[in-house]
Amino acid sequence: MAGKRKIRAREGHAGLKVELAHVQAAKNVLSHFLEPSPLLLNPWMSEAMGAEIYLKLENMQPIGSFKIRGATYRISRLSAAERKRGVIAASAGNHAQGVAWGSRKLGSSALIVMPVTAPLVKIQNTKALGAQVMLAGDNYQEAYEEAQKIMRKTGRVFIPAFEHPDVIAGQGTMGLEILEQLPDVDYVVGSIGGGGMMAGVSIAIQSLKPGVKLIGCQATGAPAMAQSFATGKARNSERVETFADGIAVSKASPAMLRLLKPRLDEILLADDEAMARAVLMLLEKAKVLVEGSGALPVAVLEQLRKRGRELKGKKVVAIISGGNIDVNLLGRIIDRGLIQAGRRLRLNVWVTDRPGSLARLTALIASEGANVLQAIHDRNELSTRIDETEVALTLETKGPEHSQRVVAALREQAVRLELLG
Repeated sequence: MAGKRKIRAREGHAGLKVELAHVQAAKNVLSHFLEPSPLLLNPWMSEAMGAEIYLKLENMQPIGSFKIRGATYRISRLSAAERKRGVIAASAGNHAQGVAWGSRKLGSSALIVMPVTAPLVKIQNTKALGAQVMLAGDNYQEAYEEAQKIMRKTGRVFIPAFEHPDVIAGQGTMGLEILEQLPDVDYVVGSIGGGGMMAGVSIAIQSLKPGVKLIGCQATGAPAMAQSFATGKARNSERVETFADGIAVSKASPAMLRLLKPRLDEILLADDEAMARAVLMLLEKAKVLVEGSGALPVAVLEQLRKRGRELKGKKVVAIISGGNIDVNLLGRIIDRGLIQAGRRLRLNVWVTDRPGSLARLTALIASEGANVLQAIHDRNELSTRIDETEVALTLETKGPEHSQRVVAALREQAVRLELLG
């Protein structure tokens, strides 16, 4: 088995020959700049899953993301003349901050091209690290194409987000840390955008411990690599629709696919609703703030358990790849997560338009133990009958069963009722 893994470590694109020695060299360099990120056992998730669930907290990095590893290592490998010319990168946010942080540490200037849809917090953080930011394109691919044009005009050195041996080796240092922190790990689950993180992690882990199961995951709204992995041929997604901007990559790299295909056991998909629930779970049960791509590994753990995969008693590492989430988006995610978890109700209720109807409605809600977060009373909606009034309610409940009881009680008093969300 070990011999087979060694052969596989030399496969792939001619320019993407990454081996254990490269990852170890990256670790030697990065140890001068970064401390290992924490690996913590989460008791609540462990009990729920019947396995030991550990969280690799890359959101605790100085820039809040694992991207600091590959970007800094790549810049460290540039010559003095190249650093003087400056660097350029395309990114939806986390790679941008990694390049900005690494350039500042290593005495170079950075220009980052970000899509106009990039979260404000990531734009502001990138600027705060000293980088110049240019907004161009609606997604990563369009920002990438603009960055390539600027690179050719200015002579700046392009720092890839994932498709470069140095970047992959830098990200792979996380795999070495996992083995040092949890030598008897059984599973490692990590999100995939371009694939650099899981490529590097898999090279490191399988070179030293080939028996570890490696699971990649993607958003259903950005599944290019998952589809490519399933067919064995690089594919592109016509549309990318996910709030997990860190993995919103529409084009699967053939070279990255060749690195990932022989190493990963599978790539699972989760939708935005599942990621929203995972963000909420990590906030409540781990006290960890994460972005969508960082929560994705937790979102697919339940799939592994439900599909009959033997997780019982195993040691499972979920890579929390980043925590840079816009506060406004976080509020929406929490709201969506509470709705999906059955702890928040949104509904329209029609009652008779008589004095005291609204008071009786809210009294009923109170008697059922629910809390009114918002109530909008509208007597003039055109779809409402003259003798009726509509009340749009947002209620806080204790869970799915409690929500069902509240809805049942409201149906008895209301003329009609419509559940939303």
